[in-house]
Amino acid sequence: QVQLVESGGGLVQAGGSLRLSCAASGGTFSTYTMGWFRQAPGKEREFVAVIDWSGAVRYYTNSVKGRFIISRDNAKNTVYLQMNSLKPEDTAVYYCGADRNRGTTTNQRQYDYWGQGTQVTVSS
Repeated sequence: QVQLVESGGGLVQAGGSLRLSCAASGGTFSTYTMGWFRQAPGKEREFVAVIDWSGAVRYYTNSVKGRFIISRDNAKNTVYLQMNSLKPEDTAVYYCGADRNRGTTTNQRQYDYWGQGTQVTVSS
């Protein structure tokens, strides 16, 4: 069974930065597509960023382009989300997901494994 554990969330002022990490265990991390999603209070969970198994292909939702960077270290079984120029509207619980199928899907229904989430709060 694959386990995903997110870390790195916290409280930050607008304009600040955070780096989220998602450590995987129990599976073949290097073959998975990895995605970051977020859920704000009262809203549905939404796609943020995705990276393919090799790290060569990455996609972002429009609202974070130019501010967030997704990356991975297959030797450490970890995917990262560097978040810069944070805005209050980035406040949410951030989840990482793993998709066993190679590709770069933004559809959360296609993800097989999920972490428990980490809270990111951006104050104005």
